[in-house]
Amino acid sequence: MSPATPPSTRRTAAPGHAAEREGRRLAFGAIFEADFGQRTASAVLERRIDDEGAEPGAAAFARQLVDQVTRHRDTIDARIEAQATAWPVVQLARIDRALLRSGVGELLHCPTPARVTISEWVGLARTYSGEPARRLLNGVLGRIADKPVREDEGGR
Repeated sequence: MSPATPPSTRRTAAPGHAAEREGRRLAFGAIFEADFGQRTASAVLERRIDDEGAEPGAAAFARQLVDQVTRHRDTIDARIEAQATAWPVVQLARIDRALLRSGVGELLHCPTPARVTISEWVGLARTYSGEPARRLLNGVLGRIADKPVREDEGGR
């Protein structure tokens, strides 16, 4: 497995949430791979959707998430740095940076309830990175969810 490709093993989930869970995994993988600078996150996502034969619901959710993360990346990074002052975004491991950007992007720019977003991204951090990343995501996402979003930040 190359360093630019996170594991792509399909996960099983409750039928009502399987598409969103798969979409998160696809989006996260695209955002991670795009951080290496070879292709845009959208281009990576489309390739992964085709390669894996993603379900239409998962593909649509992944496209929405990648669009929101790439469109609002500066605001997302600023929110991360405000909540994790000991962890500048540029110094984070790429995998942790992709997890945080994706989780914060969904929290701020998608209609998913905050507690669901936090739970899902903390689970992905546990799977793809480990306990320190899980704690970091839980703390950052929890603090962001507790603070109201200003209109000019493009929140929900």
